[in-house]
Amino acid sequence: MTVLDKKRSVLNISVSILSRILLLVAALFVRRLLIQKIGNDVNGLHSLYADIIGMLAVAELGIGSAIIYSMYSPIVGGDRKKVTALYGLYKRLYRIIGGVILGVGLLITPFLPVLIRDYSGLQEKVNVYLTYILTLLSVGISYFFSAKTSLIEAHKDNYITTAIHTVSKLIMYGLQMAAILMWRSFTIFVVCSIIGTLCIWGLTEIVVRRKYGDILSDHATLDKETEKEIIRNAKAMFLHKIGTIMVNGVDSLIISSFIGVVILGKYNNYTLIATVVSGTIALCFTPLTSIIGHLCVSNDAQKKEQYFHFFYSMNYALGFLFFLGYYAIIDGLVTFCFGSGLQIAGPVVFIITLHYFTMYMRNAALLFRNASGAFYYDRWKPIVEGITNLILSLLLVNILSEDMRIVGVVFATVITTLFICHVVEPFILFRHVFMSSPRTFYIRNYLYVAWFLCFLIGMSYIKTRISSEMPGVSGFLANGAVSVILSIGAIGLISLVDKEFRGAFRSLRRNLKVS
Repeated sequence: MTVLDKKRSVLNISVSILSRILLLVAALFVRRLLIQKIGNDVNGLHSLYADIIGMLAVAELGIGSAIIYSMYSPIVGGDRKKVTALYGLYKRLYRIIGGVILGVGLLITPFLPVLIRDYSGLQEKVNVYLTYILTLLSVGISYFFSAKTSLIEAHKDNYITTAIHTVSKLIMYGLQMAAILMWRSFTIFVVCSIIGTLCIWGLTEIVVRRKYGDILSDHATLDKETEKEIIRNAKAMFLHKIGTIMVNGVDSLIISSFIGVVILGKYNNYTLIATVVSGTIALCFTPLTSIIGHLCVSNDAQKKEQYFHFFYSMNYALGFLFFLGYYAIIDGLVTFCFGSGLQIAGPVVFIITLHYFTMYMRNAALLFRNASGAFYYDRWKPIVEGITNLILSLLLVNILSEDMRIVGVVFATVITTLFICHVVEPFILFRHVFMSSPRTFYIRNYLYVAWFLCFLIGMSYIKTRISSEMPGVSGFLANGAVSVILSIGAIGLISLVDKEFRGAFRSLRRNLKVS
């Protein structure tokens, strides 16, 4: 990694972390107002809309990832004409995709009562059809400028798109707070989302025209070989998207259909914070995707594998600390952020933590897979994963008792993640990118997950004891302190027995010396 890349990495990561903190505070405050002033049922409805529309994003077909990967090589080689041709193709396709998403989304509208168990009660409170269509519009618009956003990020300027996103989102959150406090209107609340998306579009347009005006104004045609590669990669990413949707989106739909949007709202309060935790840690690595993509243009498989092990070790250390801490304080955090009476049962919190940790531990493999373009080789994995998850979820939600149904749905996802994703993704990466065997990595990875699970179980006993003896803020702080001590101890023990883990920390110290 060059000195310039190191500086760009630090800038991208710093801006991303600052953005995440600002948006997190604003988002939590807005959700708290939404729950308190309009209701947790509406909060659950809002989450359901997001999952339904997220499922429609399968229309994207993975074209974005395929084209952005194809941009890395011509950007490194200074082939401006090819970058222009790729951008032109990306722009045309995404306008079509945006239209498809809006059209299919409208076709789903009549079926909303089937997907919402509490539909009759909600319809008296909000206009379900209107608010869904407005939410659909706010997402659909984004596809008409996503080519410009990706053009910026392909040039390793993630900090610019992050800043644009942050400013626009803060404007949106401010308007949503006003909508809740002044009118207590969920409809106006959703309209503010459209305004936020339009702000992102406008700012992105200004930046791209100033930095890459020659690419926007020029015209070029792609060669047949590149088009063939993009189509091949896009087909693979299409299958990945279907699998992701079947795993993530279907869980919420099952909870909404079989249990209800009120429970979905409580569940999503916990998963929102878990997503924030996971996303915040990933910010340390995700802005490096384009830089790793440029690295992967080279044929030095050994160097790629060395970087992978470094990212994996850092990812695990941060994940252990954050997710054990998440489990320790999440109940108090939910009460503080959203209000009282919104807590869920202990087993649900435990399985949510384990689910997000196992999902999070895929970050390093997915980062290198996407940056290297190796997503073609495991194209059938997400389909198997999605079908398995759907079957297990439906089975468990029907045979378990009422209070354990959510546990069953999430547990199904944990099983598919551990025994499908954690097997196939490293295999593809090691076989096709690193040109080596993943056998040692499998042993290391499952031992690491088991190590975390042992401490998670231990933390559950400690948490119960502390919460019963020290209720309130004192118990909250004590649980948090214990989780930090346990995490440091666990990571320290790993560093004593795993020389590769120690090597990653030594490498980190060297890489932080940015000149």
